[in-house]
Amino acid sequence: MNDKALNGLELDVAVIGTGVGGLYALYRTRNEMGLNVQAFDDAGGVGGTWYWNRYPGCRVDTESTVYTYSFDLDMFQNWEWSERYARQPEVLGYLNAVADKHDLKRSINFNTRIASMAWDEDDGRWTLTTAKGDVVRAKYVIEAVGLLSSSYAPEFPDRDKFKGDVLVASRWPEEEPDLSDKRVAVVGTGSTGIQIITALAGKVGHLHVLQRTAQWVVPLGVGPFPKETREKIKADPRGFRDWALSTGAVFGFEEATTSALDVSEEERQRVYEAAWEKGNGFAFMLETFSDIPATAEANKTATDFIKGKIDQIVKDPKVAAMLTPSDYYARRPLAADGYYDVYNRDNVTLHDVKAQPIERFTEKGLMIGGTEVELDVVIMATGFDAMTGNYLKIDTTGRGGKKLRQAWSDGPHSYAGMSIADFPNLLMVFGPFSPFTSQPLVHEWQVDFLTDMIARAEEGDGIIETRHEAQEDWVRICQEGMAGTLFQVTDSWINGANIPGKPRTSMWYMGGMGNYVKEMTGIRDDNYRGFDIR
Repeated sequence: MNDKALNGLELDVAVIGTGVGGLYALYRTRNEMGLNVQAFDDAGGVGGTWYWNRYPGCRVDTESTVYTYSFDLDMFQNWEWSERYARQPEVLGYLNAVADKHDLKRSINFNTRIASMAWDEDDGRWTLTTAKGDVVRAKYVIEAVGLLSSSYAPEFPDRDKFKGDVLVASRWPEEEPDLSDKRVAVVGTGSTGIQIITALAGKVGHLHVLQRTAQWVVPLGVGPFPKETREKIKADPRGFRDWALSTGAVFGFEEATTSALDVSEEERQRVYEAAWEKGNGFAFMLETFSDIPATAEANKTATDFIKGKIDQIVKDPKVAAMLTPSDYYARRPLAADGYYDVYNRDNVTLHDVKAQPIERFTEKGLMIGGTEVELDVVIMATGFDAMTGNYLKIDTTGRGGKKLRQAWSDGPHSYAGMSIADFPNLLMVFGPFSPFTSQPLVHEWQVDFLTDMIARAEEGDGIIETRHEAQEDWVRICQEGMAGTLFQVTDSWINGANIPGKPRTSMWYMGGMGNYVKEMTGIRDDNYRGFDIR
């Protein structure tokens, strides 16, 4: 509805974002609850991160079995994912199919960025202003702005001098650029970087990998969608969904309960080898043994195994040493098939840009550690300002003129990842201090919870408040939970350490989704304890 005038629009609910969470929030509030709802997205179509991230090799590294909605049982049972880990075009196609089937696009304002929001205490409504200056008012705002949608790309001096192309992975051109025979540099070796590197190594003229931090990478196990899982979903879709939500991380497998230290060395090697051969992605960390992210001793058993694989696969010992991390296996688990094999290719050069930093662009390429590397294309795969980035891009003012940026100056504060004290009727899908899980089914669960609160509020004055003490108790629980893991002491986007100047802090509920559901069900049954709904 981009051709319709927005200025002066009055809504029951404004949904910001049309990725997985935003689409379901729109469906739930408009189609099921019958409220007057519009959604807003600065993209030209639905999909959220799957709209923007269309770089080579982009695919989910959560199993397709749980990268889906369950509210539409027909689609849940009968959507035929072609692969165990779906590629970006297939995920985007699925989200478009959901939006089309349920006629959601007519209520979405594409190419429309919400620049600011302010709470009007007298009217009990939010005033939203778009980047173009249109003003919209809504009783409730649901922010579904995405965990990994606010891209981060450091600025290197003299970029304007470079005669080649600079591409940002998370804003990849819609028309695929021809990189064949080009000299290409990939800056960054996180999840995006390793997918691009493995996809491009055999297609470009020469690939320069600019690695600042070596990563522990395991095989993903790309292959057809598992037939036995499809049969389970067809036979009992609700049962499969409920089982997935009862697990810790909602990745489509049961997390291990056995310590890596409680079995023999022979058994550990057998378990790790089986996981490596299967290609388990996240499961290598979570399904093999229970304490890999928790204790240094258990973690070392996993890193020793992966180091052995690096040394076995990579032929040049110096390159193998560069690819071997010096810290814990406690970042976001990375998985890509054939990643280490890439470095045996004659057309691939690995650069350690922590030891030899990127200094500046030149006309012909990049100056790295005093040496000019000639390039045709530089790809920035430098990650995201995770969890808080997109929230803080909107100038949000709550009760008494309090700015969200001020409220989060020392790191985010929220209650259950869904609401913020002093910001009435502002609800979040997978906001800070949500469970550390995969997202689609969890988004759906959270939307059901927060829209149930809206339904309760609509019986009264239409106000949902968050109590300060409940919020800070939740933050404390989350911080204590993170402190019991190696994620706390390992720099990554999980704790904000990847963004210069960003507070380094916990942003997650680490108790697992099963416990989160129990906790939130108890809160609901106790008259929405911690919330004031009136």
